[in-house]
Amino acid sequence: MLSLLQEKLEGAFKKLRGHAKISESNISESMREIRMALLEADVDFKVAKDLIENIKTKALGEEVLRTVSPSQQIVKIFHDEMVELLGRETAPLDLGQPQRILVAGLNGAGKTTTSAKLALLLKKQGKRPLLVACDVFRPAAVKQLAVLGESIGVPVFQPSPDEKDAVRAAQQGMEWVKQQGGGIAIYDTAGRQEVDDELLAELVKIRESLQPQEVLLVADAATGQQAVSVAKTFNDSIKVTGLILTKLDGDARGGALLSMKQVTGCPVKFVGVGEKMEQLEVFHPDRMAQRILGMGDVVSLVEKAAEAIEMEDAERLAKRVQQAKFDFNDFLGQMKFMKRLGPLESILGMLPGMGKLKDLNVDENRMKHTEAIILSMTPKERSHPEIINGSRRKRIAGGCGRPVVEVNQLIKQFEMMRKVMGNKGMMKGLMGSMMGGAGGMPSDMAGLMGGGGGGGMGGMGGGKMPKIRKRPRGFRF
Repeated sequence: MLSLLQEKLEGAFKKLRGHAKISESNISESMREIRMALLEADVDFKVAKDLIENIKTKALGEEVLRTVSPSQQIVKIFHDEMVELLGRETAPLDLGQPQRILVAGLNGAGKTTTSAKLALLLKKQGKRPLLVACDVFRPAAVKQLAVLGESIGVPVFQPSPDEKDAVRAAQQGMEWVKQQGGGIAIYDTAGRQEVDDELLAELVKIRESLQPQEVLLVADAATGQQAVSVAKTFNDSIKVTGLILTKLDGDARGGALLSMKQVTGCPVKFVGVGEKMEQLEVFHPDRMAQRILGMGDVVSLVEKAAEAIEMEDAERLAKRVQQAKFDFNDFLGQMKFMKRLGPLESILGMLPGMGKLKDLNVDENRMKHTEAIILSMTPKERSHPEIINGSRRKRIAGGCGRPVVEVNQLIKQFEMMRKVMGNKGMMKGLMGSMMGGAGGMPSDMAGLMGGGGGGGMGGMGGGKMPKIRKRPRGFRF
């Protein structure tokens, strides 16, 4: 995510290292580098120009502390200006009565999927979401929303297959919501391959009919300035109240994200960071600024872990580890916990300095292979790994379609893990590692859960956690 922008900014900040103080001469070259980094990231020209001017003005007008290097000072100023650019405060949804959310956007931006993702997010917050299909233009759009709604356990209104009037479909949806006893109704509307008068006229009529509290525009972050232009056009017609940027996980540039708020005046409220239903996140400007600068997003990582972990399971696991009873059933449970957090590379990107390391070597397939091997074991073998002899290993390998050597390697690594757990002197570091800390596991365990080489997340992702000191000095403040 935004890797190209991170790399370019890192190079720009290096220009200031070694200088004792900030001056007009030494800051000019760095500002040129930063401007080029922003423009190459497809940031709107005027937005980039204003950002650079603000940074330069504040940098030359501030008293630099003796304990702070010029590069650290510039990073701090850049961070604060970027937070301002992204919206400063997190923009919450307006869920006042009658609790209607209109979702609009072009085809291909992920509008229908995002509507379902938003419904799931609200459901997890204890709300009662309802999905209303108003896209009578695209074939199978209604069916797609119905399937997604069923997968997350959210009721979906489906207009008649013969219904071709989107406004009438929306009005029928309002009546259906009343029959359901009310709730937060999310109206998924039709899109087009490009903005046209017919689409905008239809949306204006739907908006006037629904009178929604929120009008959310779904835009593809990877399309850069095209997404910004689309957002501006939609906002001029239907008065957008918030933006949802999708496919941010595949956007190495970040131009749309950095330009949206300034150009359209609309806050980014959510970002899509993956294809799974759970991968829609509330947008926090300060956290995103930190991630762009390579400082990580530990707060979001902790929130993900708190949402995914069951305290009873954690306490049970802690007792079993203390009693040296950790088995493959427990290990499988930890793997499933990690999968709920999301892709390992995404998790590592939330840790300070980790996103820029080139030798993480995260192998998602290795994790899948490990899970397949464990699932090929009998319940007794998973509970008592010590009984797995040569013939059992051959049967397990045949059952999961993996080589016997991989089965042998997994069991060997697992036995080493159990020995470590039997050593009370190493228990504290091990448990800290398993809960996401930086405690070091022996590097021989790197292959257990997908980590390789220098990669992995402590005990959960593989070998030793790379030390945070590898983060470039210019990114500290």
